[in-house]
Amino acid sequence: MSPPAVPTFAEAFRVWAKIGLLSFGGPAGQIALMHKVLVEDRRWIGEQRFLHALNYCMLLPGPEAQQLATYIGWLLHRTAGGLVAGLLFVLPGAVVMLALSALYALYRHVPLVEALFFGVKAAVLAIVVQAVLRIGRRALRNRLMVGIAAAAFLGLYFLRLPFPLIILLAGLAGWIGNRYAPSWFAPAGMGANGGVADPPGVVDMLFERGELAHAAPSRSRALRVAALWLPLWLAPVALLWALTGSSSVWTQIGSFFSVMAVVTFGGAYAVLAYVAQAAVDGFGWMAPGEMVDGLGLAETTPGPLIMVVQFVGFLAAFRNPGTLDPLLAGTLGALLTLWVTFAPCFFWIFLGAPYVEALRGNRALSASLSAITAAVVGVILNLALWFSLHVIFRQVESVAFLGLQPDLPVPGSIDWRAALLAVGALVAMLWFRLGLFATLAGCALAGIALRLLPA
Repeated sequence: MSPPAVPTFAEAFRVWAKIGLLSFGGPAGQIALMHKVLVEDRRWIGEQRFLHALNYCMLLPGPEAQQLATYIGWLLHRTAGGLVAGLLFVLPGAVVMLALSALYALYRHVPLVEALFFGVKAAVLAIVVQAVLRIGRRALRNRLMVGIAAAAFLGLYFLRLPFPLIILLAGLAGWIGNRYAPSWFAPAGMGANGGVADPPGVVDMLFERGELAHAAPSRSRALRVAALWLPLWLAPVALLWALTGSSSVWTQIGSFFSVMAVVTFGGAYAVLAYVAQAAVDGFGWMAPGEMVDGLGLAETTPGPLIMVVQFVGFLAAFRNPGTLDPLLAGTLGALLTLWVTFAPCFFWIFLGAPYVEALRGNRALSASLSAITAAVVGVILNLALWFSLHVIFRQVESVAFLGLQPDLPVPGSIDWRAALLAVGALVAMLWFRLGLFATLAGCALAGIALRLLPA
C-alpha cells in the first residue's frame, strides 16, 4: 500500500467544506463521516490517533465532533487549518438555522406552520428518548453508573439543582472513585482494529519524521494562546455589558451562553434542559413548546446539534430589540450566541491539543469522564420528561412539597393528538428503526392532518 500524500491547504479546505455540508445525524453520524473520509478514504490520520483525538475531545465541554474536526485540521495545517476545519463544520448549519429562525419568528402563528410544528414536537420527543437509550447502553455498564444517572435525574427533576453542579459532582465522584474502586469507573474500550495493524496516516508519518513541531507542548505557546483567545471570546461580552448594562438582552445572551460553553459536557441533549430552563423560566425569552420547535429545526440542519442555541439567541433579541429592527436584532443575537458558544471550542483545542497524550493516559480524568457520561444519561432523561410534559399536556404546574419542586401535569389538560403522535414517533424510531428525516417528515404531515380534528 503506497503512503498517502500530504494534502495541500486548498485540498483540505474542500474536504472540510464537504464534511460541513454533509454533517447530519448528530455527533455519532458526524464522527462516522469524518472517520470514513479522513481515516478510511484519504488516510490523513491513522485509526488509533483518530480515536486518541476523539477521547480528548470527549473530555472537553462543547460539541465533540466539531472539536475533533478542529483538532485534526490543526494537526495538518496548524492554527489556520484548525480554524478552517472548525468553521466550515459550523457555517453551513449556522446559515440554514438563521434563515429558519427568522421564518419561525415571522410566520410561527400561520395555521399551516403551527400544525407542522405540532407534529415535529412529537418526533423530537422520540429522538430524545432514543438518545437516552443509546447513551445509556454505552455508559451504564454497572450498578454504580446506574446510580449516578439516577442521582443526576433526581437532583434535576426534584431538587432543581443547577446543571453545572450536577456535572461537577459527577466528575468529582469519578475522580475520587478512581482511587478506591478504579474498575467501576474504567471507560469502555474503544477497540483496536480487531488486532489488525493500524496503517499510518499522513499525520502519523509527519510525527515520525519530526515535522509537527507545533504539536509539542510549550508553556510559552500555551500562554500566547490564552492571551489571544480569552479576550477574543470574552471581550465582546464585557464590551456589551459596559455599553448596554448588566440587564440588557445582549449582556444576558453573552454571559449566559459563555457560561454554557464551559459546562456543556455530554453533548447538546444533556445541556438542553439547562438552556430551556433558563430561556423559559429564567429570562422569559420563549415559551416551553418553542424550545422543542428549535430542537426540531436543529435536527434538520448540518453541523452540531448545539446550534439550537442560535435559535434561542435569535428569539431572545428578536423579542427584545430595543431601538433596532427586530429582524436585525434577532440576527445580531444569533451571531453573538454563535460566537460565545464556539470561540471557546477553538480555545480548548489550540490550548490543550499539545497535551493530549498526557490527558489520554490519565486514569483519574478518564474515570471522571465515565462518571460524567453516566450523569448525562440522567440529565437527558430529565430532558425527555420535560419535553413530554410540555408536548403532551397543555398545562404543567410546579408543585412544592417537603423541599421538592417537581413539575407535574394537569391531568385534564392532556392533548390526545399530541400523545398519539408521540407514541407513533416512538414506535417508528424504536421498533421499525425509521430514520431521523423520515420520522420528522411523517410526524410533520401527521400533525397537519390531526390539527384538522377537534382537540
